[in-house]
Amino acid sequence: MEQYYGTGRRKEAIARVFLRPGSGRITVNGREFQEYFRGILAGVEALEPLKVTNTAGRYDAYITVKGGGPSGQADAIKLGVARALLQVDPNLRPVLKQAGHLRRDPRVVERKKYGLKKARRAPQYSKR
Repeated sequence: MEQYYGTGRRKEAIARVFLRPGSGRITVNGREFQEYFRGILAGVEALEPLKVTNTAGRYDAYITVKGGGPSGQADAIKLGVARALLQVDPNLRPVLKQAGHLRRDPRVVERKKYGLKKARRAPQYSKR
C-alpha cells in the first residue's frame, strides 16, 4: 500500500501526516477530524491544501499531532498535509506555493527575561 508523509510544525505543535489513497476519511490522534477540532475555525483551515489542489475526497489522512494548542496544531496539520501532497505529485507545488501553504510560520513565544514580569512587561513603576 502506498503512503505519503509530511511533517508540519507551528509554535510548539508538531504534526505527522500520512496520506493514503482512499475515500477522504481524516483521523487525528485516533479521533475523527470534526470531533477533534469541534467548534474551532482553525480546524477548517487545516484542510485547505486539499481543497486548493482538488484532492479533497481522494486521500485518507492519518494524523498524529502533539504539543501546543488547537490553533497551532491546526496550522501544523496544514503544513504537514501540504508537504505530503508534494510527495503525491510534485506538480502541485506552484498551486500550494501560490496559496502560501508551504511556508512554515516562524513566530514562536518570546522567552521571559530576568527583571521583567513577562518577555517585555516591566514591573509597575512608582515614583514614591
